[in-house]
Amino acid sequence: MDKAVVLVSGGMDSVTLLHDVCRRRGAGAVGALTVRYGQKHAREIEAARWNARRLGIAEHRVVDMAFFGGLTAAVSALTGRGAAVPDMAEIDAAQRDQPPTYVPNRNMTLLALAAAWAEARGGRDVFYAAQAQDRYGYWDCTPEFVQAVNGVLRLNRRDPVTVHAPYASLSKREVLKIGLEIGVDYAHTWTCYRGQESPCRTCPSCVERAAAFEAAGVRDPLLTAADNGPDCASGGER
Repeated sequence: MDKAVVLVSGGMDSVTLLHDVCRRRGAGAVGALTVRYGQKHAREIEAARWNARRLGIAEHRVVDMAFFGGLTAAVSALTGRGAAVPDMAEIDAAQRDQPPTYVPNRNMTLLALAAAWAEARGGRDVFYAAQAQDRYGYWDCTPEFVQAVNGVLRLNRRDPVTVHAPYASLSKREVLKIGLEIGVDYAHTWTCYRGQESPCRTCPSCVERAAAFEAAGVRDPLLTAADNGPDCASGGER
């Protein structure tokens, strides 16, 4: 009953959660699930693979669901080939409740897959790394969403699975602090929505990541010392 499935994209939040769940339950009990849902690049997936190997997770499934990108391309900058990923500064207040980077029903779809695999593995728990700063624009990262999904899953007559979002009330800085305490190597995570050689530093995800590292007073290992700036040079908690 200790078996669990963790949705891991390869971003800093999901990688932190993967390490956290493995620490609590043991890598042998954890199945990691990564999904190609038609996103524009595979940098996060590479990071997910690296962390699964580092943790010694025997079951890491990378599921190809690229067709999902075609279904959502008309409205999402993350899956639409014609739509450019916006800079954070380009997203005005009217778009913040559901920005161009929203992918319709992505989390519900991924959690359904994770719940199916968890049940098939003989487990009862699924973890995903929704955190408080995602709530502003992503309804599928809210406590209300998790509660509703679990209400549906409880209809299972024999082996109901429960979805857990343990970081849902935490800021990205607080998630980062947990990761630093348990030894996550953030050089092997990928946050940027653009799959370039190095982070763009201007997309919404990059801006939020930079703010978390700055608030924590530590350098982001994906950036050079000059990129991180002098304020983080001393390290330590602010």
